Amino acid sequence: MLDRDGTLIEEVGYLDRLDRIQLFPYSVDALRLLNRAGYAVIVITNQAGVARGYFDAPFVEETHRTLAATLAHGGARVDAFYYCPHHPEGDVASYRVDCDCRKPQPGLVRRAAADHHLDLSQSFIIGDRAHDLEAGMAVGARGALVRTGYGYRYEDEVHRKGAPVVDNLMQAVSWILRQS
Repeated sequence: MLDRDGTLIEEVGYLDRLDRIQLFPYSVDALRLLNRAGYAVIVITNQAGVARGYFDAPFVEETHRTLAATLAHGGARVDAFYYCPHHPEGDVASYRVDCDCRKPQPGLVRRAAADHHLDLSQSFIIGDRAHDLEAGMAVGARGALVRTGYGYRYEDEVHRKGAPVVDNLMQAVSWILRQS
């Protein structure tokens, strides 16, 4: 499982237009390696911009369709996208909730594992924030922090938790493949 913004694609703040999607140059190759190794590739992302009224849920879903098509063009696949549209301080009342799906809570990780019959003790989570890893580690998955996106801000915290810190998604995938 991996985070989206800052991990798979460039961090641009609130991604509110499709023309702002920018894959890292190694993202397609990294996912293709995971696909070939037989790993389920699942994106787990907080999308508080929905709760804040910056964009709507259909836009997030369109973003994920666009990403999937771009990755498929390069021979890579994401098996599923899961996102949390909530934020406890959101401006859109229907999304202003304290939920179990917003990372660091593990709700989306659990749902993805159930939907795809994954053994969380044999799963990995990759992200650019400590809360990405916390969501997976809370349910027994191992995690790695990437320095892309906001990752450099969380290095010390993640090191104290015993998780590896790597430069980017390709290095995280290499770490995963060495574990198996």
